[in-house]
Amino acid sequence: MPTFVYEAMNQAGQEVKDEVQAASSEDALSKIRNLGYFPTRIREKGGKKKGPSTAVMGKKKVKRTFTIGGVPTKTITQFTRQLSTLQDAGLPILRSLHILQQQQRPGVLKNVLHDVSEDIEGGTTLSEAFAKHPKAFNRLYVNMVAAGETGGVLDVILLRLAEFMEKAQRLKRRVIGAMVYPVVVISFAVIIVSGIMYFVIPKFEDIFVDFDVELPKMTQMLIDVSNWFIKGRPPGWAVVGLSPLLIFLFFKIVRQSKGGRYVVDVISLKIPVFGSILEKTAVARFTRTLGTLINAGVPILEAINITRDTSGNEVYARALQKVHDEIREGDSMANPLRATKVCDGIVVNMIDVGEETGDLDKMLIKVADNYDEEVDTAVNSLVSLLEPIMVVVLGAIVGFIVVSLFLPLVSLIESVSSGI
Repeated sequence: MPTFVYEAMNQAGQEVKDEVQAASSEDALSKIRNLGYFPTRIREKGGKKKGPSTAVMGKKKVKRTFTIGGVPTKTITQFTRQLSTLQDAGLPILRSLHILQQQQRPGVLKNVLHDVSEDIEGGTTLSEAFAKHPKAFNRLYVNMVAAGETGGVLDVILLRLAEFMEKAQRLKRRVIGAMVYPVVVISFAVIIVSGIMYFVIPKFEDIFVDFDVELPKMTQMLIDVSNWFIKGRPPGWAVVGLSPLLIFLFFKIVRQSKGGRYVVDVISLKIPVFGSILEKTAVARFTRTLGTLINAGVPILEAINITRDTSGNEVYARALQKVHDEIREGDSMANPLRATKVCDGIVVNMIDVGEETGDLDKMLIKVADNYDEEVDTAVNSLVSLLEPIMVVVLGAIVGFIVVSLFLPLVSLIESVSSGI
């Protein structure tokens, strides 16, 4: 009976090399799988070596779909929690990935999981396979998974990672949700006022010209604005309509460079009320990220580098770079962070206490939780402040238009009455 030499992965993801006697390669594959291994390479002893595809003979080829873009954070979060559950149940990582791949709809993640499964079948670790797909799994994700593999607690790390992403998404939704109401109200107000300028004001102008009425300054100003809106070079309606897009593109281009991002972030942090929310959001994000990485066993310097790259704010990224350099020179984390002056004293003091007690990760998570609550309070306060401001501003605009249109009508009525 022929002897086959094989390489396989056991349920723990470790590589196994051995021999098995079988009548054929298919029989050898069956025996290897019955041992609880997943074969990656197999060849008859003394025969020609076969590639990885031999190990998966009979496996149905997965049809790939054409996709563009990345994977939504919500989808990655759901996948992470499901993978954590399957790992906690004791399923091999490959089988877990195959199960999750089958239940995915055609798209980016399904293609990614197919590639990840093939890489693992070829002997690559899960973190290395994830690292090949940065549009789906960022550096934070990959390093957390690598820490879980090293410590043998992948299921626990995946659960923490899912909870981290859920809290980050919850904070982001809270801020965005608070901005929806003002943006919608302002957008409708701009549309309505634009309609008045384009359709209503010209008709009143024709009436005033026909009756040869002397126009008050307010009315003349309103008519001038309407004429600019319709006949300006460029017309006002185009300026009003394209301004948000042009502003968005301008900031998008500026933020392509580190210097541009830094300037934009510095200016954003100095905006009254809104800047305070951005500051608290940035602190909550970087402390939660750093605390989660340290808790997962990632070395402090590597954890700070990852946090710096995923902070989302260049001001805090530069501060974390200074902290990293000082720690490498032998300093603590609290002292250089205090010198950067990007965090409140309470944050620095809690980090200092965490370093002294050896519970830095727990202190960082507590800071993040506290700042999440402060962001929630600040967002609610901002919405409460914006509502009366918008009412007053819109009332002033409408009042100006009404008064400007009716002042000439009053003069016209008076002149007609005196003529009678």
